Amino acid sequence: MPPTDASTEAATDHAAQVAPGSGPDTGTRPHTGSDPGAATDCEDTLDLRLPDELIALFARGEEQPGDAGAGVGEPWTLAEAGIDGVVGSSVADSGAGGGDLLDRVAGWGPVPTGVGVFQLVPVRPDRDAPLVSRWMNDPAVAAFWELEGPESVVEKHLRPQVDGDGRSVPCLGVLDGIPMSYWEIYRADLDPLARHYPARPHDTGIHLLIGTVADRGRGLGSVLLKAVADHILDKRPSCARVVAEPDLRNTPSVSAFLSAGFRYSAEVDLPDKRAALMVRDRALRDLL
Repeated sequence: MPPTDASTEAATDHAAQVAPGSGPDTGTRPHTGSDPGAATDCEDTLDLRLPDELIALFARGEEQPGDAGAGVGEPWTLAEAGIDGVVGSSVADSGAGGGDLLDRVAGWGPVPTGVGVFQLVPVRPDRDAPLVSRWMNDPAVAAFWELEGPESVVEKHLRPQVDGDGRSVPCLGVLDGIPMSYWEIYRADLDPLARHYPARPHDTGIHLLIGTVADRGRGLGSVLLKAVADHILDKRPSCARVVAEPDLRNTPSVSAFLSAGFRYSAEVDLPDKRAALMVRDRALRDLL
């Protein structure tokens, strides 16, 4: 079952990150919002067009028969990425030009923050599942993510993302060479979340889990949320907004997003929670 919440700050601060039914492993598509009772005049279809990403995928499929699909590439190490001392993770290399659905998260590189140098490193389940599973078995986390249990539970959650079409990329958050958080960077406009708010093309979503109790309650959540949101905007020119959906009841989590420069946009009813839709706008990033 997809997670419903994650801790960003104190041990009692659980930031809701994934709503049931909106995870990358559901295989569903965003609701189109069409009205079955609407008029069926043929003029209604004149403006319909396939998304650019879908057209690009078709084109690549014709040019590269037998290709395993977007988001598949050779594994890499943190040392090769310029970060020493950590084992794990893989790269989703879509080739020159960065044509995958999230503009090659693996190649975004490190970003300086007020708490150290931070980097998102795509997860490699066979190496990183034990660490992520240990975090998920923290009772404070398990109550919301619902991924406690043996490593196979986490592997089952990670695998559809890693082997999927690239619309969601699970990552380790590495701070000064040490993995200390779990992230999911995903295309919110291609996620079932888009059924519940007025999504725009290339909206990019964030799910976050601060791994250990020692890293909570230090203000890391707000610092890293802001850094990652701005990194997304820097690396994804087509993305105008970064979104998140913490549980509305989780006041500390909502506060962390506000401190990170997100604005409170709306309340949305998700399958397992009423969420606060938090938005960081490219146009407002220098003001918030």
